[in-house]
Amino acid sequence: MATRGQLSVDDVLRVNGSRRFAAALAAASPFASLADARLAARRIWLNEVDVNGWLEAFAAHPAIGTTSSSVSKWCKEEQSAALSTATDSTAQELAEWNARYREKFGFVFMICASGRTAPEVLAELKRRYENRPIVELEGAAQEELKITELRLAKLFASEAVAPPPVVGGPIQSEKAAGSSNRTRPPITTHVLDVARGSPASGIEVHLEMWKDASAPPSFNNQDFNGWATVGSSVTNNDGRSGQLMDIVDRVAPGFYRISFNTSKYAPSGFFPYVSIIFEIKKNQTTEHFHVPLLHSPFSFTTYRGS
Repeated sequence: MATRGQLSVDDVLRVNGSRRFAAALAAASPFASLADARLAARRIWLNEVDVNGWLEAFAAHPAIGTTSSSVSKWCKEEQSAALSTATDSTAQELAEWNARYREKFGFVFMICASGRTAPEVLAELKRRYENRPIVELEGAAQEELKITELRLAKLFASEAVAPPPVVGGPIQSEKAAGSSNRTRPPITTHVLDVARGSPASGIEVHLEMWKDASAPPSFNNQDFNGWATVGSSVTNNDGRSGQLMDIVDRVAPGFYRISFNTSKYAPSGFFPYVSIIFEIKKNQTTEHFHVPLLHSPFSFTTYRGS
């Protein structure tokens, strides 16, 4: 069992099924913070793990929509939105497309399903089925990395992995994920189409956190590799995003970036995507942050809501 930021190979295998990845990340520990662990995980996954390691990690996942008793607790949590929104016909169609996907590409369909409904997952499966194998392999590896980063957060939020205290570092949850007194995640969003006067559905949303607490992002420091994925989702018919992070009592302080893929929603608009950067200070970790987007083809605005 891991303690004080020290990870064992077995700890990491709960996060990512690649043995090469697990050995390398365990060897790189202990980590002073979750951000440090995520940074190391990204470096190892993208630069040190080969295709065979990627495929080994993919093989550790059940097909999306699987309800077998052998499915891990974390898998069930990540697929909860998809499972709860799947009708009998959608579940059948998912099973059929999962089989077609595996036959074409040779591995299970990989998607970071946290907060995504069954129709959203099915639509993404059908879209990516058209990819060339090399493109899809790289896409699947990026989805595996998103899942890895989310599970690292769960691992660090549990009592098993408590990183050593760092002055100015992130505050970890005092409780295990899922035991929070909150009823929703600390960071939420929705999108309103102000040109139509209606919610904007089907917009991809990504939430990220700046990795380096000692060097915050600035106008002159816009390192695109400095951000770690926290979660992603797609807005529903009410314009609201699915869950972008775990429900915890205290959110880690730092800089966050929430990005919206507006190009698919409004392809003729001026902004291909919108990114909003905001800061959660150390005295705000128990507060709620609702960061909505009010969008039109040629303008956008935001505010901190409740």
